[in-house]
Amino acid sequence: MSAAADSAHPSAIELRGVTKDFPVGLRGLKLRAVDNLTLNVPAGQVFGLLGPNGSGKSTTIKIVLGLLEPTVGECRVVGVPSAQVESRRNVGYLPEAPYFYRYLSGAELVRFYARVCGVPRGRFDARVREVLDWVGLTGAADRRVGTYSKGMLQRVGLAQALVHDPRLVILDEPTAGVDPAGSADISQMILRLKSEGRTVLITSHLLAQIEDVCDRIAILDRGRLILEGAVAELVGRRDRQALIVEALPPGELAELRTWLAARGRVLESVEQPRARLDEIFLREVARAEGVNREARP
Repeated sequence: MSAAADSAHPSAIELRGVTKDFPVGLRGLKLRAVDNLTLNVPAGQVFGLLGPNGSGKSTTIKIVLGLLEPTVGECRVVGVPSAQVESRRNVGYLPEAPYFYRYLSGAELVRFYARVCGVPRGRFDARVREVLDWVGLTGAADRRVGTYSKGMLQRVGLAQALVHDPRLVILDEPTAGVDPAGSADISQMILRLKSEGRTVLITSHLLAQIEDVCDRIAILDRGRLILEGAVAELVGRRDRQALIVEALPPGELAELRTWLAARGRVLESVEQPRARLDEIFLREVARAEGVNREARP
Protein backbone atom coordinates (compact mmCIF):
# COMPACT_ATOMS: atom_id res chain seq x y z
CA MET A 1 0.00 0.00 0.00
CA SER A 2 1.73 3.18 -1.14
CA ALA A 3 1.04 6.67 -2.38
CA ALA A 4 4.04 8.42 -3.86
CA ALA A 5 4.32 12.15 -3.26
CA ASP A 6 3.27 14.20 -6.27
CA SER A 7 6.35 16.09 -7.46
CA ALA A 8 4.14 18.51 -9.40
CA HIS A 9 2.67 19.72 -6.08
CA PRO A 10 5.43 20.06 -3.47
CA SER A 11 2.87 21.30 -0.93
CA ALA A 12 0.15 18.90 0.17
CA ILE A 13 -1.72 21.77 1.84
CA GLU A 14 -1.45 25.46 0.97
CA LEU A 15 -3.18 28.09 3.08
CA ARG A 16 -2.75 31.64 1.87
CA GLY A 17 -4.04 34.56 3.92
CA VAL A 18 -6.88 32.46 5.35
CA THR A 19 -9.24 34.22 7.74
CA LYS A 20 -12.44 32.70 9.11
CA ASP A 21 -15.08 34.74 10.94
CA PHE A 22 -18.22 33.40 12.58
CA PRO A 23 -21.22 35.64 13.28
CA VAL A 24 -22.07 36.06 16.97
CA GLY A 25 -25.54 37.23 17.99
CA LEU A 26 -27.77 39.60 16.04
CA ARG A 27 -25.75 42.82 16.17
CA GLY A 28 -23.29 41.99 13.42
CA LEU A 29 -20.54 40.92 15.81
CA LYS A 30 -18.01 38.38 14.56
CA LEU A 31 -15.72 35.85 16.19
CA ARG A 32 -12.41 35.45 14.35
CA ALA A 33 -11.34 31.80 14.61
CA VAL A 34 -8.49 31.95 12.07
CA ASP A 35 -6.60 35.17 11.43
CA ASN A 36 -4.64 35.69 8.19
CA LEU A 37 -3.07 32.23 8.24
CA THR A 38 -0.47 31.38 5.61
CA LEU A 39 0.96 27.89 5.90
CA ASN A 40 2.47 25.22 3.64
CA VAL A 41 2.48 21.54 4.55
CA PRO A 42 5.18 19.82 2.44
CA ALA A 43 4.19 16.65 0.62
CA GLY A 44 5.56 13.41 2.04
CA GLN A 45 6.15 14.75 5.55
CA VAL A 46 4.50 14.42 8.97
CA PHE A 47 3.31 17.87 10.04
CA GLY A 48 2.11 18.72 13.55
CA LEU A 49 -0.57 21.38 14.05
CA LEU A 50 -0.40 22.50 17.67
CA GLY A 51 -2.07 25.03 19.90
CA PRO A 52 -4.18 25.43 23.04
CA ASN A 53 -7.93 24.93 23.02
CA GLY A 54 -9.57 27.67 20.97
CA SER A 55 -6.44 28.34 18.92
CA GLY A 56 -8.12 27.65 15.58
CA LYS A 57 -6.82 24.13 14.89
CA SER A 58 -10.24 22.55 14.38
CA THR A 59 -11.44 25.40 12.16
CA THR A 60 -8.28 25.13 10.06
CA ILE A 61 -8.79 21.39 9.62
CA LYS A 62 -12.43 21.92 8.60
CA ILE A 63 -11.31 24.42 5.97
CA VAL A 64 -8.76 21.93 4.62
CA LEU A 65 -11.49 19.26 4.51
CA GLY A 66 -13.83 21.59 2.62
CA LEU A 67 -16.37 21.57 5.46
CA LEU A 68 -15.94 25.32 5.89
CA GLU A 69 -15.09 28.05 3.42
CA PRO A 70 -12.67 30.76 4.49
CA THR A 71 -14.08 34.26 4.86
CA VAL A 72 -10.93 35.53 3.16
CA GLY A 73 -8.04 33.70 1.58
CA GLU A 74 -7.40 30.47 -0.26
CA CYS A 75 -6.83 26.83 0.66
CA ARG A 76 -5.56 24.15 -1.72
CA VAL A 77 -5.16 20.42 -1.11
CA VAL A 78 -2.65 18.73 -3.43
CA GLY A 79 -3.08 21.68 -5.77
CA VAL A 80 -6.91 21.54 -5.81
CA PRO A 81 -9.04 24.25 -4.12
CA SER A 82 -10.46 22.74 -0.92
CA ALA A 83 -13.98 23.89 -1.84
CA GLN A 84 -13.99 21.45 -4.78
CA VAL A 85 -15.16 17.88 -4.21
CA GLU A 86 -12.13 16.59 -6.10
CA SER A 87 -9.82 17.78 -3.32
CA ARG A 88 -11.49 15.44 -0.83
CA ARG A 89 -10.67 12.40 -2.93
CA ASN A 90 -7.05 12.95 -1.87
CA VAL A 91 -7.80 13.12 1.87
CA GLY A 92 -8.35 10.53 4.59
CA TYR A 93 -9.62 11.82 7.93
CA LEU A 94 -9.76 10.40 11.45
CA PRO A 95 -11.61 12.81 13.78
CA GLU A 96 -10.80 13.10 17.47
CA ALA A 97 -14.00 11.40 18.63
CA PRO A 98 -15.37 9.39 15.70
CA TYR A 99 -18.80 7.81 15.91
CA PHE A 100 -18.98 4.39 14.32
CA TYR A 101 -22.01 2.13 13.98
CA ARG A 102 -21.45 -0.25 16.89
CA TYR A 103 -23.55 -3.07 15.42
CA LEU A 104 -21.32 -3.38 12.34
CA SER A 105 -18.24 -5.57 12.27
CA GLY A 106 -14.89 -3.95 11.58
CA ALA A 107 -14.92 -5.31 8.02
CA GLU A 108 -18.48 -4.11 7.41
CA LEU A 109 -17.61 -0.65 8.71
CA VAL A 110 -14.58 -0.26 6.47
CA ARG A 111 -16.57 -1.66 3.53
CA PHE A 112 -19.24 1.01 4.14
CA TYR A 113 -16.62 3.76 3.98
CA ALA A 114 -15.09 2.19 0.88
CA ARG A 115 -18.46 2.57 -0.82
CA VAL A 116 -18.88 6.17 0.41
CA CYS A 117 -15.37 7.10 -0.77
CA GLY A 118 -15.86 5.69 -4.26
CA VAL A 119 -13.61 2.64 -4.14
CA PRO A 120 -14.41 0.57 -7.27
CA ARG A 121 -16.90 -2.18 -6.41
CA GLY A 122 -14.59 -4.90 -7.71
CA ARG A 123 -11.91 -3.76 -5.28
CA PHE A 124 -14.09 -3.64 -2.13
CA ASP A 125 -13.18 -6.96 -0.54
CA ALA A 126 -9.49 -6.88 -1.40
CA ARG A 127 -9.07 -3.27 -0.28
CA VAL A 128 -10.92 -3.85 3.00
CA ARG A 129 -8.74 -6.85 3.80
CA GLU A 130 -5.62 -4.89 2.87
CA VAL A 131 -6.24 -1.92 5.17
CA LEU A 132 -7.48 -4.05 8.08
CA ASP A 133 -4.30 -6.09 7.83
CA TRP A 134 -2.26 -2.88 7.61
CA VAL A 135 -3.66 -1.62 10.93
CA GLY A 136 -3.40 -5.02 12.61
CA LEU A 137 -7.12 -5.85 12.86
CA THR A 138 -7.34 -8.95 10.65
CA GLY A 139 -8.10 -11.15 13.64
CA ALA A 140 -10.89 -8.84 14.84
CA ALA A 141 -12.35 -7.99 11.42
CA ASP A 142 -15.57 -9.97 12.05
CA ARG A 143 -16.15 -8.69 15.58
CA ARG A 144 -18.71 -5.96 16.21
CA VAL A 145 -17.22 -2.50 16.59
CA GLY A 146 -19.15 -2.13 19.84
CA THR A 147 -16.81 -4.70 21.42
CA TYR A 148 -13.62 -2.89 20.38
CA SER A 149 -11.27 -1.25 22.88
CA LYS A 150 -10.30 2.42 22.44
CA GLY A 151 -7.07 1.41 20.71
CA MET A 152 -8.92 -0.90 18.32
CA LEU A 153 -11.42 1.87 17.52
CA GLN A 154 -8.53 4.14 16.55
CA ARG A 155 -7.12 1.37 14.35
CA VAL A 156 -10.40 0.78 12.53
CA GLY A 157 -10.75 4.56 12.24
CA LEU A 158 -7.36 4.70 10.57
CA ALA A 159 -8.41 1.84 8.27
CA GLN A 160 -11.49 3.75 7.09
CA ALA A 161 -9.33 6.84 6.53
CA LEU A 162 -6.98 4.83 4.29
CA VAL A 163 -9.46 2.68 2.41
CA HIS A 164 -9.58 4.98 -0.66
CA ASP A 165 -5.75 5.28 -0.79
CA PRO A 166 -5.46 9.04 -0.04
CA ARG A 167 -2.30 11.09 -0.50
CA LEU A 168 -3.03 13.17 2.61
CA VAL A 169 -4.09 11.72 5.97
CA ILE A 170 -5.41 14.03 8.70
CA LEU A 171 -5.36 12.64 12.24
CA ASP A 172 -7.04 14.70 14.97
CA GLU A 173 -5.75 13.55 18.40
CA PRO A 174 -5.23 9.94 17.19
CA THR A 175 -3.94 8.69 20.55
CA ALA A 176 -6.50 10.38 22.83
CA GLY A 177 -7.54 7.85 25.48
CA VAL A 178 -5.18 5.17 24.14
CA ASP A 179 -2.75 3.39 26.50
CA PRO A 180 1.04 3.89 26.03
CA ALA A 181 1.48 0.63 24.10
CA GLY A 182 -1.33 1.52 21.70
CA SER A 183 0.02 5.06 21.39
CA ALA A 184 3.43 3.69 20.43
CA ASP A 185 1.82 1.46 17.79
CA ILE A 186 -0.05 4.42 16.30
CA SER A 187 3.18 6.43 16.18
CA GLN A 188 4.80 3.60 14.21
CA MET A 189 1.83 3.55 11.81
CA ILE A 190 2.24 7.28 11.24
CA LEU A 191 5.89 6.76 10.34
CA ARG A 192 4.87 3.92 8.00
CA LEU A 193 2.45 6.27 6.24
CA LYS A 194 5.32 8.68 5.71
CA SER A 195 7.55 5.88 4.38
CA GLU A 196 4.84 5.13 1.80
CA GLY A 197 5.04 8.70 0.51
CA ARG A 198 1.88 9.99 2.17
CA THR A 199 1.56 13.31 3.94
CA VAL A 200 0.24 13.23 7.50
CA LEU A 201 -1.23 16.24 9.31
CA ILE A 202 -1.58 15.46 13.01
CA THR A 203 -2.90 17.35 16.02
CA SER A 204 -2.02 16.10 19.48
CA HIS A 205 -1.59 17.32 23.04
CA LEU A 206 1.11 14.66 23.53
CA LEU A 207 4.15 16.74 22.66
CA ALA A 208 6.54 13.82 23.14
CA GLN A 209 4.69 11.99 20.35
CA ILE A 210 4.78 15.07 18.13
CA GLU A 211 8.52 15.40 18.68
CA ASP A 212 9.06 11.72 17.82
CA VAL A 213 7.08 11.56 14.56
CA CYS A 214 6.84 15.05 13.06
CA ASP A 215 9.19 16.63 10.54
CA ARG A 216 7.71 20.10 10.98
CA ILE A 217 5.24 21.80 13.31
CA ALA A 218 3.13 24.93 13.41
CA ILE A 219 1.78 26.48 16.59
CA LEU A 220 -1.43 28.51 16.51
CA ASP A 221 -2.74 30.87 19.17
CA ARG A 222 -6.03 32.75 18.87
CA GLY A 223 -6.12 31.93 15.19
CA ARG A 224 -2.68 33.29 14.40
CA LEU A 225 0.47 31.42 13.44
CA ILE A 226 3.05 32.12 16.16
CA LEU A 227 5.74 29.57 15.29
CA GLU A 228 6.53 27.24 12.38
CA GLY A 229 9.58 25.22 11.50
CA ALA A 230 11.47 21.93 11.44
CA VAL A 231 11.30 20.02 14.72
CA ALA A 232 15.03 19.25 14.71
CA GLU A 233 15.86 22.95 14.42
CA LEU A 234 13.31 24.08 17.00
CA VAL A 235 14.27 21.64 19.77
CA GLY A 236 18.02 21.47 19.10
CA ARG A 237 20.57 23.86 20.60
CA ARG A 238 23.68 24.25 18.53
CA ASP A 239 25.44 26.33 21.18
CA ARG A 240 25.43 23.44 23.68
CA GLN A 241 26.63 19.83 23.78
CA ALA A 242 25.66 17.04 26.16
CA LEU A 243 28.15 14.29 26.92
CA ILE A 244 26.88 11.22 28.79
CA VAL A 245 29.52 9.26 30.72
CA GLU A 246 29.60 6.90 33.65
CA ALA A 247 29.23 8.61 37.05
CA LEU A 248 32.51 10.34 38.00
CA PRO A 249 33.83 10.48 41.56
CA PRO A 250 34.28 14.01 43.00
CA GLY A 251 38.03 14.05 42.37
CA GLU A 252 37.74 13.21 38.68
CA LEU A 253 34.87 15.67 38.28
CA ALA A 254 37.09 18.42 39.74
CA GLU A 255 39.87 17.44 37.30
CA LEU A 256 37.41 17.70 34.42
CA ARG A 257 36.36 21.20 35.51
CA THR A 258 40.04 22.23 35.68
CA TRP A 259 40.76 20.74 32.26
CA LEU A 260 37.83 22.65 30.74
CA ALA A 261 38.75 25.89 32.51
CA ALA A 262 42.27 25.71 31.05
CA ARG A 263 40.64 25.81 27.62
CA GLY A 264 38.25 28.63 28.38
CA ARG A 265 35.25 26.36 28.83
CA VAL A 266 32.79 25.99 31.70
CA LEU A 267 31.04 22.86 32.93
CA GLU A 268 27.63 24.46 33.38
CA SER A 269 25.81 21.60 35.09
CA VAL A 270 26.10 17.97 36.09
CA GLU A 271 22.83 16.08 35.77
CA GLN A 272 21.72 12.48 36.06
CA PRO A 273 20.00 11.45 32.80
CA ARG A 274 16.35 10.48 33.17
CA ALA A 275 14.62 7.78 31.18
CA ARG A 276 11.29 8.74 29.62
CA LEU A 277 8.34 7.28 31.46
CA ASP A 278 6.77 5.93 28.27
CA GLU A 279 10.02 4.07 27.49
CA ILE A 280 10.09 2.51 30.98
CA PHE A 281 6.43 1.48 30.68
CA LEU A 282 6.87 -0.16 27.29
CA ARG A 283 10.09 -1.91 28.32
CA GLU A 284 8.62 -3.37 31.49
CA VAL A 285 5.39 -4.46 29.79
CA ALA A 286 7.38 -6.18 27.03
CA ARG A 287 9.59 -7.84 29.65
CA ALA A 288 6.57 -9.09 31.63
CA GLU A 289 4.92 -10.44 28.48
CA GLY A 290 8.14 -12.28 27.63
CA VAL A 291 8.28 -13.87 31.09
CA ASN A 292 4.62 -14.89 30.86
CA ARG A 293 5.20 -16.55 27.49
CA GLU A 294 8.15 -18.52 28.85
CA ALA A 295 6.11 -19.63 31.88
CA ARG A 296 3.31 -21.06 29.79
CA PRO A 297 3.30 -24.87 29.48
